[in-house]
Amino acid sequence: MALLSAVGGATWHCCGRLLTRPFSQASGRGERPGGEELSRLLLDDLAPTPRPAGGLELLFGLSPCLLALRAARRRVARLLLQAGRSRLQGERAELLRAAEARDIPVLRPSRRKLDVLCRYQVHQGVCMEVSPLRSRPWAEAGEARPGDDPQQLWLVFEGLQDPRNLGAVLRSAHFLGVDKVITSRRNSCPLSPVVSKASAGAMEVMDVFSTDDLAGFLQAKARQGWLVAGTVGCPGPEISLSSEIPITNCLEFLWDRPTLLVLGNEGSGLSREVQASCQLLLSIRPGRQLPPGLESLNVSVAAGILLHSICSQRTGFPVEGKREQPLQGPQGPSASSEVPRVAQHPGLSSG
Repeated sequence: MALLSAVGGATWHCCGRLLTRPFSQASGRGERPGGEELSRLLLDDLAPTPRPAGGLELLFGLSPCLLALRAARRRVARLLLQAGRSRLQGERAELLRAAEARDIPVLRPSRRKLDVLCRYQVHQGVCMEVSPLRSRPWAEAGEARPGDDPQQLWLVFEGLQDPRNLGAVLRSAHFLGVDKVITSRRNSCPLSPVVSKASAGAMEVMDVFSTDDLAGFLQAKARQGWLVAGTVGCPGPEISLSSEIPITNCLEFLWDRPTLLVLGNEGSGLSREVQASCQLLLSIRPGRQLPPGLESLNVSVAAGILLHSICSQRTGFPVEGKREQPLQGPQGPSASSEVPRVAQHPGLSSG
């Protein structure tokens, strides 16, 4: 909306009327119409999001706010529910009840005010002013010995910088049963409200640990008997350092001992030091010849494929049951036989 108003003309509201000033003067001088106004609007749009006072941040979205209240890991200053709804139902009503049970002040701002507060993120009419979540030192993760459970899986990130990628990976990790998540403290995005929204609130209930020495952490776990499995794109001549490290198709990987799955940066992948700490490299083979620039997948998509290929080997992992046999009629299978329904995870609802 801001950009449209800048291109079409400068607008003001005066006494309830919409006033528009054309950019004829700028056009007469040979300047780009709306150049000054458009530049100012772009700078405003790119300005950093102001945080609420007191070191708080604004959490937005129905699932992140509801799961944050359930987990009770954050200090909640205020709950903001969009005005205009005569009755709150379902999860919104549960959100309000949880806030009232904890004596959390509830405000009912307009949709426009929530849009401005969230910098026009998709807030679903729900926001909360909360204390930030921080990753914990990996030493607090506890000592998990390989003999305790041969099918332990920890997910390790090196330098993930896109908060939406991180959030999507956390959502997949929580859904598929990853035991713990470790991130490198260096060059990694923080656990921000954008990460929580992209994770559909999974960040609110997961423990995320971090380390300043990722290579040292991997080497220490390898000495304890863990398998350190890195990830690479399509094997090719550019992977020179990994010539002594076996590269395995993720579909052929046998999960027979506790494993650390290491994902690299969105652009550069794993660093040389971290890749050298891996005992195995997993790859996802493409289904066709790919042109240059398309040899790899988005890190969140790759994480989902890799995690599913590994976690589906876990004992008791839910798999699709036998399909129902179609009803047999006098003329053979019935064309109107019902297709078996696929169970849907609550976190994958339309919201």
